[in-house]
Amino acid sequence: MKPLILIDGSSYLYRAFHALPPLVNSQGQHTGAIYGVINMIKKLHAEHQPDEMAVIFDTKEKTFRDDLYEKYKANREAMPDELQSQIEPLYELIRAMGIPLLFVHGVEADDVIGTLAKHSKHPVIISTGDKDMAQLVNKNISLVNTMNNNILDENGVFEKFGVHPDQIIDYLTLIGDTSDNVPGVPGVGPKTAAKWLSQYKTLDNIIKHHKDIPGKIQGALEKHIPEFELTKKLVTIKCDVSIPEKYADLSLRSPDKEKLITLLKELEFKSWLAELLGDQTYQRKAHEPKKYHCVLTQDQLDNLISELEKSEIFCLDTETTSLNMIDAKIVGLSFCVKFNEAYYIPVSHNYLDAPTQLNREKVLDQLKPILENPKKIKIAHNVKYDYNIFLNHNITVQGLNYDTMLESYLLDSTATRHDMDSLALKYLGKKTITFEDVAGKGAKQVTFDQVGVDEATNYAAEDADITFQLHETLWPRLEQHPESVKTFHEIEMPLAYVLAEMERGGVLIDAEKLTKQSEELGHRIAQLEKQAHEFVGHPFNLASPKQLQEILFGKLQIPVLEKTPTGQPSTAESVLEELAQDYPLPKVIMEHRTLSKLKSTYTDKLPLEINPKTHRVHTSYQQAVAATGRLSSTNPNLQNIPIKTEEGRKIRQAFIAPKNYKILSADYSQVELRLMAHLSQDKSLLDAFHNGLDIHTATAAEVFGVDIKDVTTDQRRHAKAINFGLIYGMSAFGLAKQIDADRDIAQKYIDTYFTRYPGVKDYMDNTKKFAHHHGYVQTLLGRKLYLPDINARNMMRQRGSERAAINAPLQGTAADLIKIAMINVAKWLKAELPDAHMIMQVHDELVFEVPENKIDILKSHVIQIMEGAIKLAVPLVVSVGVGNNWDEAH
Repeated sequence: MKPLILIDGSSYLYRAFHALPPLVNSQGQHTGAIYGVINMIKKLHAEHQPDEMAVIFDTKEKTFRDDLYEKYKANREAMPDELQSQIEPLYELIRAMGIPLLFVHGVEADDVIGTLAKHSKHPVIISTGDKDMAQLVNKNISLVNTMNNNILDENGVFEKFGVHPDQIIDYLTLIGDTSDNVPGVPGVGPKTAAKWLSQYKTLDNIIKHHKDIPGKIQGALEKHIPEFELTKKLVTIKCDVSIPEKYADLSLRSPDKEKLITLLKELEFKSWLAELLGDQTYQRKAHEPKKYHCVLTQDQLDNLISELEKSEIFCLDTETTSLNMIDAKIVGLSFCVKFNEAYYIPVSHNYLDAPTQLNREKVLDQLKPILENPKKIKIAHNVKYDYNIFLNHNITVQGLNYDTMLESYLLDSTATRHDMDSLALKYLGKKTITFEDVAGKGAKQVTFDQVGVDEATNYAAEDADITFQLHETLWPRLEQHPESVKTFHEIEMPLAYVLAEMERGGVLIDAEKLTKQSEELGHRIAQLEKQAHEFVGHPFNLASPKQLQEILFGKLQIPVLEKTPTGQPSTAESVLEELAQDYPLPKVIMEHRTLSKLKSTYTDKLPLEINPKTHRVHTSYQQAVAATGRLSSTNPNLQNIPIKTEEGRKIRQAFIAPKNYKILSADYSQVELRLMAHLSQDKSLLDAFHNGLDIHTATAAEVFGVDIKDVTTDQRRHAKAINFGLIYGMSAFGLAKQIDADRDIAQKYIDTYFTRYPGVKDYMDNTKKFAHHHGYVQTLLGRKLYLPDINARNMMRQRGSERAAINAPLQGTAADLIKIAMINVAKWLKAELPDAHMIMQVHDELVFEVPENKIDILKSHVIQIMEGAIKLAVPLVVSVGVGNNWDEAH
């Protein structure tokens, strides 16, 4: 007899939302929870082929449990907008699949499931992750958790909980349920509850014999016995719910194919759409067995090379000894020339004896002509890394024209993940083999060269195969946006090679200078600790938020400015910064935090980052992280070293030039304000830049109604705060805090600014309207920046997205500008000045090492190239400095 499948939709909705990567379609619509729930439904259907099946959800209305206990589920936060927006599309999809969808008012989904299960004449499988459901299990009813494939029958319940299904209610009454805010007995956890029920069998017997229970726990138990009647009602699943007549038949219906096609297209679930449409080519490809080959002999290698020579385009991937591209050596290579077929060549694995393993250098020598052939188009995921790895073996790969990581990034830069595993799940509906799957986790993890031959082949070949499939999926989507294709070919791909060379070149660091500064910082930090302890009268941990709360707001009675989500007084940096204006201790704590961070992040760490072979520091530039297109720097981060503080400048002094070289810094001046002038076409802004005026002084003259010659230092400072604040969507409240003025005065400044610069106000208003209508904004060069929360019901999130909408085209265009400049400068350096090197990019600044006798040549050409990178309605201005170190040059 086929089982009745009952699916706890409410349970899986949240679990899918939190378990999967945040999937978003090309229109910025969140789809991860939908994908997770539907995937689970499809899996259940495929495994059990039921005739009857239903998905049950909670309703928004209160239930009888809320009437019994007003604090029931009171601890649950409001549903996130990203999840809320997925509910109706999910309901539509389930209905279109022909699956009954149930809602019963006044009870929870658990109660509906319990009633249907207990009265069914068929075997029942309940799909849920809720432990409460274990009370329903009997010979006819079992639970399945499709998240981990755990099946709970009567024995399974006992193995998991240590109690039998008919004891689960008593078990839950004892331990309570924190997720539902149901009280239990403090100190009684699952093990204690199971032990008591093993000994006394029922809760009634435990109550009867509670005086026999030793220790302090007996008092807690006795105290909470009066609550048991209520708790028991709250945790007991109601199995006599009145099910509406319309839900009497749970038979599966015929799917509404047209509706499904529409929904799957909107949600961009490609593989499911192809399956529904009967795309024979896709179906054949998707379901044909994978052919992953391990290349161990010369004949096999010759055959692979023959395949690569015949192919116009293929994917490649490297397995290496390290993620550090400077030190990494190739362990193996994988190639894919067609869907579901890939090859892995192990060249440096410990599991193979020397006679059965191809020699790495000989393999690379044979592959070198193909890898360096620019006519052979190649695809990779994270081109920059693989390109550098091959350089370690004296191979300069050419024709590496496609990067699936960058394809994904340009399709949707707001997506949080562009790694292969996340993209495979998002675009292909496939869960890939992870490195941990084959190499283990934590202390037991081995290096890839120790992984078994079959596991290594499946993992590595799959990487190449998935990259191939991702390119086939992503590139057609990207081609629907010509401006994105142009950005890909003209900016992102050329930049990947520029960044690879910069990373490879590295930066020269004076380790002794940093070590000395670290000692000085340590001494100053110790002084600040002593000073803070003297303020309080006893030692305490300055890094402990809890101790700071007790001292600042308890002992010293300093006013509480903000609270944490849990209701505790906040000791966040912004709070301490404000308190530091009036109280000495917060000021000391702020300085202590700043110096401690500089010491741990830079002066202590940077000397350890010096590569012993190159004697330089090699950062890694991340191309696919910031939504606006800006680059970021990691391992180590060289982009956040302060420039305005003495300590930050000292760190920059440790970035030095080699012998007979100088450091040259070239920095765009006020680039975002110039872009605002161009985008807004505001006449006053355009005139100020064309006339070479100091923009902050010019703004001060306009806002404060004085002659430009009479602008004071304070007025210019306030105008600077207004100029940059408005670009980032700053409110009057925010401006008031920054310039230390009343909110009304700050609002007056903003109103006057918009009166004097009406084009800026129009630009901001029009940009917000465009964003609300389209769900994205664009840079000057056409890069799309999606705003998933622009129409969120939560007004704080919506306002945040509006601020991002105003700023993103400016930051994004500034990012495109510096990238174009880097590509053009690198091209010129390679052709005309190969002994000068671009060594760092920091926001709007490029840093170079240049021979002392070539400074003037580089200076004039860098200014010319950077200022001519794109054409604006106002001139771009680049300032250049030269010195023995980075601080001197800036």
